[in-house]
Amino acid sequence: MDESDDLGRALMLDGNAVAGLLEEVFGGDMTAQPSQCASCGHVGDGGTLLAFVGGPGTVLRCSVCKEVVVRIVRTGTTTYVDARGAAFFRLPR
Repeated sequence: MDESDDLGRALMLDGNAVAGLLEEVFGGDMTAQPSQCASCGHVGDGGTLLAFVGGPGTVLRCSVCKEVVVRIVRTGTTTYVDARGAAFFRLPR
């Protein structure tokens, strides 16, 4: 195991840690809503995604293959969402 693995684990949370941000962006509680990783096909609730919050934005990775599923960056006036790593998100009505 190298130092980058240790650093990654130290910065890693689960999706529940960013529940408020996900609710603001998607308009509902996403921690119990399923999404599918576009890379490996794994389907899991938003709360099971691996959240990295130590950078300029929030990165959510698949808990199985570790590929990026969603990136969220907020500026003073704008929120940028890149969800190209998700095959789908099921949003509550």
